[in-house]
Amino acid sequence: MAEFGSGGGTGGGGLPSSPGPLQGKVAFKAGDGEGGGGGGGGGRSRFDSAGSRVSNGDCAQPGAGEEPGSAPPASPESSSKEKGFSTSQQREGKPGIPRRSSIIKDGTKQKRERKKTVSFSSMPTEKKISSASDCINAMVEGSELRKIRSNSRVYHRYFLLDADMQSLRWEPSKKDSEKAKIDIKSIKEVRTGKNTDIFRSNGIYDQISEDCAFSIIYGENYETLDLVANSADVANIWVTGLRYLISYGKHTLDMIGSTQDNMRTSWLSQMFSESDVDNLGHIPLCNAVQFIKDLNPGLKTNKIELKFKELHRSREKTGTEVTKEEFIEVFHELCTRPEIYFLLVQFSSNKEFLDTKDLMMFLEAEQGMAQVTEEISLEIIQKYEPAKEGQEKGCLSIDGFTNYLTSPDCHIFDPEHKKVCQDMKQPLSHYFINSSHNTYLIEDQFRGPSDITGYIRALKMGCRSVELDVWDGPDNEPVIYTGHTMTSQIVFRSVIDIINKYAFFASEYPLILCLENHCSIKQQKVMVQHMRKILGDKLHTQSPNIEESYLPSPESLKGKILIKAKKLSASCSGLEGDVTDEDEGAEMSQRVAKEGVEQQNSMTGKRFQLCKDLSELVSICKSVQFKEFQVSFQLQKYWEVCSFNEVLASKYANENPGDFVNYNKRFLARVFPSPMRIDSSNMNPQDFWKCGCQIVAMNFQTPGLMMDLNIGWFRQNGNCGYVLRPAIMREEVSFFSANTKDTVPGVSPQLLHIKIISGQNFPKPKGSGAKGDVVDPYVYVEIHGIPADCAEQRTKTMHQNGDNPIFDESFEFQINLPELAMVRFVVLDDDYIGDEFIGQYTIPFECLQTGYRHVPLQSLTGESLAHASLFVHVAITNRRGGGKPHKRGLSVRKGKKSREYASMRTLWIKTIDEVFKNALQPIRDATDLRENMQNAVVSFKELCGLSPVANLMQCILAVSMHLVGPDNTPLVVLNLSDQYPTMELQGIVPEVLKKIVTAYEMV
Repeated sequence: MAEFGSGGGTGGGGLPSSPGPLQGKVAFKAGDGEGGGGGGGGGRSRFDSAGSRVSNGDCAQPGAGEEPGSAPPASPESSSKEKGFSTSQQREGKPGIPRRSSIIKDGTKQKRERKKTVSFSSMPTEKKISSASDCINAMVEGSELRKIRSNSRVYHRYFLLDADMQSLRWEPSKKDSEKAKIDIKSIKEVRTGKNTDIFRSNGIYDQISEDCAFSIIYGENYETLDLVANSADVANIWVTGLRYLISYGKHTLDMIGSTQDNMRTSWLSQMFSESDVDNLGHIPLCNAVQFIKDLNPGLKTNKIELKFKELHRSREKTGTEVTKEEFIEVFHELCTRPEIYFLLVQFSSNKEFLDTKDLMMFLEAEQGMAQVTEEISLEIIQKYEPAKEGQEKGCLSIDGFTNYLTSPDCHIFDPEHKKVCQDMKQPLSHYFINSSHNTYLIEDQFRGPSDITGYIRALKMGCRSVELDVWDGPDNEPVIYTGHTMTSQIVFRSVIDIINKYAFFASEYPLILCLENHCSIKQQKVMVQHMRKILGDKLHTQSPNIEESYLPSPESLKGKILIKAKKLSASCSGLEGDVTDEDEGAEMSQRVAKEGVEQQNSMTGKRFQLCKDLSELVSICKSVQFKEFQVSFQLQKYWEVCSFNEVLASKYANENPGDFVNYNKRFLARVFPSPMRIDSSNMNPQDFWKCGCQIVAMNFQTPGLMMDLNIGWFRQNGNCGYVLRPAIMREEVSFFSANTKDTVPGVSPQLLHIKIISGQNFPKPKGSGAKGDVVDPYVYVEIHGIPADCAEQRTKTMHQNGDNPIFDESFEFQINLPELAMVRFVVLDDDYIGDEFIGQYTIPFECLQTGYRHVPLQSLTGESLAHASLFVHVAITNRRGGGKPHKRGLSVRKGKKSREYASMRTLWIKTIDEVFKNALQPIRDATDLRENMQNAVVSFKELCGLSPVANLMQCILAVSMHLVGPDNTPLVVLNLSDQYPTMELQGIVPEVLKKIVTAYEMV
């Protein structure tokens, strides 16, 4: 649990609640650093969206703790049931259950330490915490907390707030009852996380969850009371309540009540009065239910009705009329999301709303917005705050904040990628191209029907390469179907009509027609007539420029249709000639007939007659047969295209990954599914994208994991069907191996921190009826990319809660090639028979927006699930803590790692050992200074480009962590009197530090 605002000051790297003026000088020393993170998640067998069963090892969460007393805690293994504690050791699978994955690489190499942000774990009771008064009431009732002392001692105590809210007490205690308490007035600060000396020096530091820990600093001597709650929400309750009490004292509840009366309650009262047109003081139950549903469409009608009936029953009330007070109470209970409430109070300076400065801090520090002004904050308030009073005063209530966080403004997908944002003037071979296989089919490859709707669907989805398998038909009209199979037929002319109508429906960039021609000369001429007449000037027939070395760009080919097919050689002078056949259907037929006999190439060697008129329609996509890489490098022309079946392409990807990448820098390569996929299943496109293959043909009619990846990948760049490949796959001088299992030279690895906070309105899985309406959801986070990046993690299962389950789990992934990585969120229903698919969302890594975001879920077939979403927090840093400043979520805190020092080997020769023993401390000091300086350089790099407020925050973190000498004295004093902080050097410091400070002041 990280700290954002302060009630009695901030601590442990926390952020002040608003960017108010700062005065004076602050000297930073070691010990003011950041806390680490921990956590764990469980796992069990599941079904992914493709229907294939996969299994992941369970992740245990052992804890630590004692019975009341001062004895040292038991080992983690012997006390696995304790809450609020976790270990970094996780089981990788149950005995006897092999680990399989829906992705290529086992994720066990990923670090198990997890980054923690604001914490929202599920409450132990059904009572929702949705206001500060709820927190105060819970504190009065009391909670069991663990008091942490030095030497790993843990005491179980029951803490409670006195009814007069003047003091905090705990029991049992050996002290006098009057001494086992802390006066609220004496509390200086409430600090979240493990950010005190007691925590940091404690032997069980790694076993304590960051989210469950907090410290109370009190008294004239700044003593600390270090506590660990049983859950993150309990910790949130105490932190929130104590900060309110520090700020407002005995008037806390009065302040909260007046705030609520002036904001939410007055707004709801006004809305209720407008519905109560006859001024009866009540409205019918059905009207009240519909009213709440209109304000929160995701709520189920029967749940709202049930809540009103429960309220009436508790008050022994008959009838179905709803009063204003009842309406407000039910709305407060159903429409307040506690995880959003706790987030609001972290930034609100202990108020029940955000003012413009609070919102500025949130937008800048968390949402990554640059150059935020009060005017921008006010615009957001005017747009999303439902209460007129809040709009007039510039205040964002919990309802307005919820509206904002669930709006498109806080969608996880970067809006910049909703339009074409990449360089479209590169050669065609430098792009991945959204491609369809056997586009005319709407079911399987062998018996499925053919229909023009297949082309309509693919083109509307942004597909830029469709396939036409053309054969002689009746009445001299060519038809399209899969040859040598029992698939139905559609007329070629009707397909060309549809292509003409929808070719540029979703994208203005060139469309490639992969023409697999099996027609006689007579019907080939009919094909030419139809295409020239219907497509007209859209056809690109200009011959390639032999003086060029690369294909033209998508930008120069806008609105053009390219024909990929066989072409007669330039030496052919007749009206027709023979060429090699390219018959995928024949290969499939052979594979079905001779099951188990492997064929590696799709080319059968058969030849057929091609008319010159059809040949002339082929310009820069001439189909040729691939021989080998060295031959292609020497002889292949840039306008020639090779097709590879999945088996052959996989062989080259594994045996010649470097050559395959280099080949695709200049030439187009098309990969189509294996002939054995007669059920129209899909290959993994990532297997071939990582080799640079541009045209990976997918069966669009078959939903599942692989199609999710394809759809998700081409969402970027305005869904135009073209995605620029990573620079390392385009540059002539670069070398990249598709199967690299380590960092990529020249590419800075990124650390992706994802916190799954909660889910909303999960539907019951289709076809599941055994559990009724009960949903037991859990979430998988999958990373797809090069082998070094492939990984997956899962949350725990939230039983019987599909409406608003709180997961509160964090994961960290290292991304070695960000430009080729994707993140997939999958929600499943935990069931004993087989886990059912609920929804998923796949997004390219480069399209992630950092901060607090909602992830819209989609069904198995790609449709949006109404009101179903995940609430997540995303932060991105590079491997050493740097990265894009505007993409960093400041609530992510990296845990301190032990520093490695050089050691001396004992030779057992006393004279020599004594001499070298004296060198140990200077070596340690030198290591400390070197590491501190390197970390400082990284931190200062982050400062460039940040706005003043975030600049200041980052500067404080950087200086407080790194700029200290070997004796722990400050080397730099930060002057905070100006808008931009300035620095003063203290004493004798390394020359490199002087250069850093000078460079920073220039920035």
